[in-house]
Amino acid sequence: MRWDELQNNFQESQSQQQQYDYQDQQHEDAEADRSYLNFDTLSLISKPKDYYRILEVDYEATDEEIRSNFIRLALKWHPDKKKGEDSATSKFQEINEAYQVLSDPIRKEEYDRKGMLYLYDYNIVDYLNRYKGLILTCNGLGMKTSIL
Repeated sequence: MRWDELQNNFQESQSQQQQYDYQDQQHEDAEADRSYLNFDTLSLISKPKDYYRILEVDYEATDEEIRSNFIRLALKWHPDKKKGEDSATSKFQEINEAYQVLSDPIRKEEYDRKGMLYLYDYNIVDYLNRYKGLILTCNGLGMKTSIL
């Protein structure tokens, strides 16, 4: 008699576990169907680059400081020097891009006028998106990414 009760309890717990697993799977499938709602439009916008930070110089750096840091970083991150690292190529390209802008007086002036303002605007948008996510999460409406 005791054995039958244990066996019945075990079978009931197994069926309950299967039911929970089935419900979890249904919930995950429903989440996947709504995945288009989690699309982040900001991911399509390339993030602004702080060329001064990439070249590791101050915002008031002279042309000579910019040039010397460019040479130092280009030698450090050259893809031939770091053959095993995939990130070396992208880092090297970022360094070159930053130097192309900051070494040209006209492009540097335009970047200083417009580029830094864009950096600040982007940081504000990023901050507000995180704040919006926090509010939604606190109200039980949390989303994985923001929707604009």
